[in-house]
Amino acid sequence: MALDCSGDFGPFNGRVWLNCAHQGALPKLAADAAREAIGWKVAPNELTAERFSGVPARVRAALSRLVSAPPEQIVLANSASYGLHLIANGMPWRPGDEVLVVANDFPSDILPWLGLEREGVRVATIEPRHPLPEPDELRRAITARTRVFCTTWVHSFSGYAADLDGLGIVCRENGVRLVLNASQAIGARPLDVRTAPVDAITSAGFKWLCGPYGTGFCWMRPDLLESLQYNQSYWLAQMTATDLGDENREIRLPTGPPRARTFDIFGTANFFNFHPWAASIEYVLDQGIDRIAEHDQGLVDRLIHGLDPKKYEVTSPRSGPARSTLVLITHRDRTRNDEMRSRLADSGIDVAYRKGRVRFAPHLYNTADDIDRALTELNRL
Repeated sequence: MALDCSGDFGPFNGRVWLNCAHQGALPKLAADAAREAIGWKVAPNELTAERFSGVPARVRAALSRLVSAPPEQIVLANSASYGLHLIANGMPWRPGDEVLVVANDFPSDILPWLGLEREGVRVATIEPRHPLPEPDELRRAITARTRVFCTTWVHSFSGYAADLDGLGIVCRENGVRLVLNASQAIGARPLDVRTAPVDAITSAGFKWLCGPYGTGFCWMRPDLLESLQYNQSYWLAQMTATDLGDENREIRLPTGPPRARTFDIFGTANFFNFHPWAASIEYVLDQGIDRIAEHDQGLVDRLIHGLDPKKYEVTSPRSGPARSTLVLITHRDRTRNDEMRSRLADSGIDVAYRKGRVRFAPHLYNTADDIDRALTELNRL
């Protein structure tokens, strides 16, 4: 059955939002949850102990369903960068260790590792043939010193999707950790960490998961999590507010290996963000990730095949496994690209401008009519 979620979002006030790669639209039921959370703060007696523990527990449970990981392996965050910094700053490094990153990747995938150079860790850059490396390129780049390879799943600036299985096999063969930023894909394509050859995933929650800004999560394989040496001990990750009433309770660091909750972002009862985000994730899951992926790819097909090839070039992959939900186009007269963006905006169609190209990112709330409206304006130019 075809997916039609347009009535569950908006109103968009007459505009067409084709920029999910920047911000996903919040579903109406999540907006209702946000208003409910505001009500809890207006009348603070509504902020019960059950809600303080229940809000983060609900988010964790929804994310666990999303990636097929046990809830206790989910780290609650506020961005993709949070998880990357946990790993970069927590792994036990030795001078001479090496991290591989991808040239022209999104800054969040590069900056956390650069700070390790003061500890003698080398950050090496792969410059692939295409925006993301192929397995053979990664194999050639790995050295005996390589500990981590960090890449994005879908490249923000080009729309290329990584060959996750192929890259993962190379990393496994060489004992290299694969750290994946899934922000531009998760919610638009399925991911099962039980079978995916990755050691860690980190993601923002406000793009394809349609959550509020300032949401995100991280997952790590248990052996990676347990290896982290990071000075973080948030009290609500160790006890509850009820424990404060115990006059005999000692304050001490936990013993044993760290748990995922140890590394949660502080303020996990962040009801303004996490309450509506849980509703958004559950909504996405209820629609079905496979159905969403099919719907989104149908919109991508409609856009690519509806463009006038005499006027426009599609620079993102047109087909095949490297194609994602991000479509980047350029006018064949590239001096007109800024004019193209302005015309779309003036016509009520919101897209992004990345590296001199116009980027479209349709998602489950968009319809064929939205794509046709954009095509009409483009083909008039």
